[in-house]
Amino acid sequence: MRKITIIFIALILIISGCTNEKKEMDTVEKFNTIKTNEVVKALSDNEWIIVDTRLNDAYNGWKLDGVSRGGRIKGAIDFSANWLKVEAEDTVLAETLEIKGITKAKNVILYDANGKDAKEVYKYLKNKGFDKLYIYDIKEWADDEKLALEKYENYELIVPAVVVKEIIDGKKPETFEDAENIKIVEASWGEEKTSYAKGHIPTSFHINTDIIEPPTKEKPIMWMLASDDELKKFALNYGFTKDDTVILTSEEPLASYRVATVLKYIGVKDVRVLNGGTLSWTLAGYELEKTSNKPAPVTDFGRAIPGNPDVIDTMDEVKIGLKSKNRFILVDNRTWKEHIGEISGYSYHDKKGRIPGSVYGHAGKENSYSMEYFRNVDKTMRNGSEFTKLWQEQGIDLKKHLSFMCGSGWRASEIYTYANVYGLKDTAVYSDGWIGWSNVSENPVEMGNPNNED
Repeated sequence: MRKITIIFIALILIISGCTNEKKEMDTVEKFNTIKTNEVVKALSDNEWIIVDTRLNDAYNGWKLDGVSRGGRIKGAIDFSANWLKVEAEDTVLAETLEIKGITKAKNVILYDANGKDAKEVYKYLKNKGFDKLYIYDIKEWADDEKLALEKYENYELIVPAVVVKEIIDGKKPETFEDAENIKIVEASWGEEKTSYAKGHIPTSFHINTDIIEPPTKEKPIMWMLASDDELKKFALNYGFTKDDTVILTSEEPLASYRVATVLKYIGVKDVRVLNGGTLSWTLAGYELEKTSNKPAPVTDFGRAIPGNPDVIDTMDEVKIGLKSKNRFILVDNRTWKEHIGEISGYSYHDKKGRIPGSVYGHAGKENSYSMEYFRNVDKTMRNGSEFTKLWQEQGIDLKKHLSFMCGSGWRASEIYTYANVYGLKDTAVYSDGWIGWSNVSENPVEMGNPNNED
């Protein structure tokens, strides 16, 4: 009797397992798929929209998940499955769908290369009431050389976590084939205990941003860029040479972009940033380490510092540029409230207003750390066509020299990098920013709405 009971239970478990497997198969079969020729037709039909659901790094141009060619289908917009992993208010993603024109009225093609991302976004949209959804494997497109793919001109400047992991594992991934001295660096404000000690990308050593922009001892407090002599000492003490390849990381990406811009100014040959910062690493499923790694100092940088002085616009250069509006634009990358003089943006700086002649270029909505106009919810770079459209709406001519500024260079450095990723050629950072400008008493200041609008 006992044997019969055991056999009966075993049969039930087998039947149950088969049923569950069938349910999973049925779920897979409910995903509508689409063929390459239908995607081609959809590109010229306004009733259709094509959405890249992969990591934004793949959209930017990286060859991920085994694709034969990197890049995106021309005309596709992005809505990454990675964004669904982030704890964000649903209103934020709803606004993102609206901005990108992903509506229930359209036929929506969702493509990926790993067989997972498109299905995750498919399920998300299905739950939101979308019913005209289709899935496509971009590997089919990439394998056909006749079909065009596009990528940002300098997509390699911001690096996906998976590529950083390959480098740590001793590999030489795409665009790093010729890199000899690869250094991974964590940048953050304060001592190691502030951020670095809590967890960082393996092998990385820490840079306190106070090293490159030492605070003044007397009031008003400012964090202005260190002198060239101080930056030379910094480079030698932290083991940087002109021939290095450096990847900057940070819990708050602003810090990594700030240090990256300074290293580029100093003259390091190849400077890049982990796209999305530490968050991208943990979302990829990788572990942080808490070991304190130390840099090995050097005695020779290999060239005069600064090696790339055009990266930074000085105050005098900005004053000259503002007199030449036919070729120069000072782009104010602060919040709107800072730009019109409603707030200063900083607890340690009480002067309000803007530099006369500067043009509002967006950053974030709330404070001096917010970057909604340039980042996705996972802190990766936003679609370049979206932020360049914002600039053009403000009358910013992308063919002119764009000098990006904020309070003291952090936000401007991130945006400067994104502009370079996108492919803009004539750009720089006005590093002193509003704080440096407004602390010079004879400098003119404007207040209020420049367009006389509410």
